[in-house]
Amino acid sequence: MDPLSNIVGLLRPRAAIAKPISGRGQWGVRYGSYDAPGFTAVLRGGAWVALADRKPLRIAEGDFLLLPTTPAFSLCSEPDVPCVPAEPLAEAVRHGEQEGEADFVALGGSFSIESINAPLLLALLPDAIHIPASAGRGTRFGRVIELLSEECAADYPGKELIIQRLLETLLVEALRWDFIGNNAASAGLLNGLRDPVMARVLRAIHEDVRARWTVAGLAVIAGMSRSGFAARFNEVVGCAPIEYLARWRIAIAKQALLSGAKSLDRIADDIGYESASAFSTAFSKRLGCSPGRFARMHAINASAGMPAIS
Repeated sequence: MDPLSNIVGLLRPRAAIAKPISGRGQWGVRYGSYDAPGFTAVLRGGAWVALADRKPLRIAEGDFLLLPTTPAFSLCSEPDVPCVPAEPLAEAVRHGEQEGEADFVALGGSFSIESINAPLLLALLPDAIHIPASAGRGTRFGRVIELLSEECAADYPGKELIIQRLLETLLVEALRWDFIGNNAASAGLLNGLRDPVMARVLRAIHEDVRARWTVAGLAVIAGMSRSGFAARFNEVVGCAPIEYLARWRIAIAKQALLSGAKSLDRIADDIGYESASAFSTAFSKRLGCSPGRFARMHAINASAGMPAIS
């Protein structure tokens, strides 16, 4: 499996909230940050989105905006309109004038993801992915947006299920669109996949996580000197090569521990540790608790409805 599929597979995203958002006239709302990927697909008209440390971004009909980790942001009809605090709701919302046809219509909401590995995996993704209609139209992404728009406007049986599946497809397509090279990106997995040399290394790691990889061995795959490769990998991906490998191994281990289907010996072998003892030591050093305690604490937290430890 390729690196992007691996990441999405562990996150297991699904559309948790998908609601119509509309507005008319002058309006502005401000939301606090929350730990879940957020999205907006504009179906008609346009609006402005402003993240905490960025210039306001114009989103218009056919645009798609994905925030893998949703920071505080504002959504408004014009950049200088005062914004009122708002809380995310599961039902449809109407901003501004309540009478008359809306001049802005979008589908917005958030994805639920597997929380146990979310901090690690989301750190490998960009802060925001904006796909304008001009770029998406005529592509696979544009066709999914069209299907989504049609489904929202219709009233067919199974409408909610289809919308959920289309949104999940849009999430993966947005991530794939980003690493193909259409978006400016900071260091991270998608930036690494955009770089042909680093992409070879990342695929090698993900295809055989059990291998006893070394910086020198990975540099051979990259066709670079050891020092040159290490510096380049850190610049593009945002961490050292062996650190990336260690994070990925622990992510796989955490998922396996939660399933409870494998012994420590089997998990250790699957991710490239010589023994259960070596795996336990590495796990404890990184997370501050043993694999067994981690699994037990998660089970207790899950039964009590508390957030998972990570």
